[in-house]
Amino acid sequence: MATKFFLLAFSALWASRALASDPGQLQDFCVADRTSQVFVNGFACKDPKTVVVEDFLFSGLHMAGNMSNKQGSAVSAVNVAHIPGLNTLGISLARVDYAPYGQNPPHIHPRASEI
Repeated sequence: MATKFFLLAFSALWASRALASDPGQLQDFCVADRTSQVFVNGFACKDPKTVVVEDFLFSGLHMAGNMSNKQGSAVSAVNVAHIPGLNTLGISLARVDYAPYGQNPPHIHPRASEI
């Protein structure tokens, strides 16, 4: 009986270890080719030989948003449309500016992350 329990416990632990890993990425990076008409998991990938530093930079988050609204807050969102290097990573960035007593309106992030 103890042997069967040990084998069952060992099999369960081994299976959970095998299922708790992410598959290896097929590419180091996939910079979005926003001129392509093909959309695969976001945008199609640019040829790595044509990737430039500007594909990973954005310089607009230093400017405050317009907070003169009911919530007293402004969100400046940055995604793959602004930084092509974020393609296929599932990441976006946001700057939130609050006026005194400003609020963050209720919102959700379905299947997404935000920095």
